[in-house]
Amino acid sequence: MTEVVQMAETAALLGDPARANMLWALMDGGARTAKELAFAAHVSAPTASGHLGKLAASGLLAVTRQGRHRYYRLASPSVGAMMEALMTGTEPRAAPLRPWRGGEALRAARTCYDHLAGRLGVAIADSLVDHGRVVLGADGGEVTEAGHGFLRDLGADPARGGGPGRVFCRTCLDWSERRPHLAGRLGAALCTRCLELGWVARQRDTRAVAVTAAGRDGFMRLFGIAPEVFAGTQVRAG
Repeated sequence: MTEVVQMAETAALLGDPARANMLWALMDGGARTAKELAFAAHVSAPTASGHLGKLAASGLLAVTRQGRHRYYRLASPSVGAMMEALMTGTEPRAAPLRPWRGGEALRAARTCYDHLAGRLGVAIADSLVDHGRVVLGADGGEVTEAGHGFLRDLGADPARGGGPGRVFCRTCLDWSERRPHLAGRLGAALCTRCLELGWVARQRDTRAVAVTAAGRDGFMRLFGIAPEVFAGTQVRAG
């Protein structure tokens, strides 16, 4: 019964629009101050403080103090996965925080905590599976020998995608595509490498990522991703 009670308590926390907005604003894996999260949730600073206290006490948020400020972030990748999963049960128009949605750009390519999502993220997962580099099952995924060689050549080392206790490769049901993209250490390593290569670039105040011209070429050449996948993405020179 303890697990059921905890689930009910978590559901009650997420049932408040302000708290849901705060969690949604942190889905890019970054950290923000109480003032920034108050703005994102459209509430006053004292109200935001109360909400953040409850979210931190429940284990959904982690808090880091730096100077006079406290910075809040999602406590773990599993919290991000939970938020993404919840979105699959809602219509796009019901997203909790409009300014952070990003419109078509968010649906095309975005970060889901620390891995790539949207059409781009799903296309990457499809490519790895179709080329025999990753085998996906109900409980997660496994990288094949060919996949390890591909990742090595790409410079995407899954060991960089989090601590040893984190799942190596799992799927995350994409809320906009309703199909899986890659999460876990493998998903994080791929996202990190794409950022390092300059294939994608983070955007301010949104989880949508811009795909550079070099990125579009790289995704098409190495992953065989079709040009139409990039429709709606913000393309930068580079």
